[in-house]
Amino acid sequence: MGVKKYNIAIDAKAEFHNHVDYCIGTGRMGLALTQEYQEQLKLVQEEIGFRHIRGHGLFCDDMAIYQEYEENGVRRAEYNFTYLDRVMDSYRNLGLRPFLELGFMPQKLARGTQTLFYWKANTTPPRDYGEWCHMVQALLRHLEERYGEDEVVQWPVEVWNEPNLGGFWEHADMEEYFKLFHRTFEAVKEVNPRFSVGGPAVCGGSDEKWIRAFLEYCSNNHIPVDFITRHHYTIELPKEEGHYAYSRLMKPEDGFANLRTTRDIIDSFDEYRGLPIHITEFNTSYTPKGVIHDTNLNAAFIAHQLSRLGDVNESYSYWTFGDVFEELGVPFTPFHGGFGLVAEGCIPKPVFWTFAFYKKLQESGGQCVYRDDSMVLLKRENGNYCGIVWKIGKTGEDEEPEEIELSLPVQGEEYTFLTKTVDEETCNPLKIWHDLGEPAHLDREQRKLLREAAKPFLASARLTAMEGRLSAKLHVRVNGVVYFELKESRLVSDRGYDYERVVAERA
Repeated sequence: MGVKKYNIAIDAKAEFHNHVDYCIGTGRMGLALTQEYQEQLKLVQEEIGFRHIRGHGLFCDDMAIYQEYEENGVRRAEYNFTYLDRVMDSYRNLGLRPFLELGFMPQKLARGTQTLFYWKANTTPPRDYGEWCHMVQALLRHLEERYGEDEVVQWPVEVWNEPNLGGFWEHADMEEYFKLFHRTFEAVKEVNPRFSVGGPAVCGGSDEKWIRAFLEYCSNNHIPVDFITRHHYTIELPKEEGHYAYSRLMKPEDGFANLRTTRDIIDSFDEYRGLPIHITEFNTSYTPKGVIHDTNLNAAFIAHQLSRLGDVNESYSYWTFGDVFEELGVPFTPFHGGFGLVAEGCIPKPVFWTFAFYKKLQESGGQCVYRDDSMVLLKRENGNYCGIVWKIGKTGEDEEPEEIELSLPVQGEEYTFLTKTVDEETCNPLKIWHDLGEPAHLDREQRKLLREAAKPFLASARLTAMEGRLSAKLHVRVNGVVYFELKESRLVSDRGYDYERVVAERA
């Protein structure tokens, strides 16, 4: 068994910026009208609690916003916000603010016929930029009227999605995208200059080229862009088999270095130095049939990502909260490699708990006293501790748990030591599903079993400090994530109660 020993100094401090709850991704807006979507989102909000939500398809035809009619031989536009209100009301009822992604193009307003995905998202420019801007303004004014100006101006506005890919923006036409951004930026600010507007929402590959060119355009045209957005995925090119995609993870340092280039490019412009960066999508695999998404490896790898994504980014939005998602069609099975934190039937995947654990760290309000590539440790104002450890590996190799020994400065004498463990033995619904025969359609009993298998293992102990220090041991298996807390707690037994005697009783 490998052993790691940590002797934390009394005045230790470490850099750690935890923005885990700022935003979460979602499939297209129209899916919010379905029951399973709402049940999964409710679970996510109850257990984790995000502040914003971002997804595609705001202007797609299934949302029915853009309409046309003819009057006296003249074509006129009108807007239907019935479905918009239902979706936005549901988000607000769950404590979420939209991170508004403006796209894609309504078919009747589109210049071309190019579409993307199973649900036929039109990804061409508007045939008339004036009509596009009018629609955007009508949307924002409606939202201000319904939810209040002071509320809605807190909803960030992002123009389009991944225009550096030809499928998402016809011909990946950079100049045409800059025109779209420029006109949209001015239209939004005309409604209310308090709105924050950003882009270019690019994915990897050509991100450096696009972000530099985007800022050069904004600088040359005196556009005071409010923030920069980009995406972050961490796999090599996947291999596809049937409905599924298999991939290898990139080296984490390569991904972090790529993110650093965005910060450096922004800061090379005097007028944009320090501009916030929002990663409006991130995950391991970039395909909704990436089998890694359902695994404990994904949970451990994302634990490492969350420990560092706040270093240079204002936010980072996991893509997505749930598996109600149809870019490549309706999934065939509950565990199909979907992006979500939650599988069909409201079954949390292991990575769900990675986010729940980081949210617990955030809620602690503590100061980070240690961070490395396998642990984050915080000390709370009351002297208690909380942290997360993880171990990224390959199943079948190095299966011996790693032992973590902590030596921590404390002021109290007696402490409760709590751990919540998610690994391939304790919280692995994917394995249970496999052992059940990989049923494509879960019955009530199977769904119940999988939900039971999707809970962290809770353990506890009582520890006593010695000479102002407390020693605690953790065990983390391969692809495991462990959340732990050390809380001062004096034992106060009721008259006549002796726990040691109780557990020692024999028949």
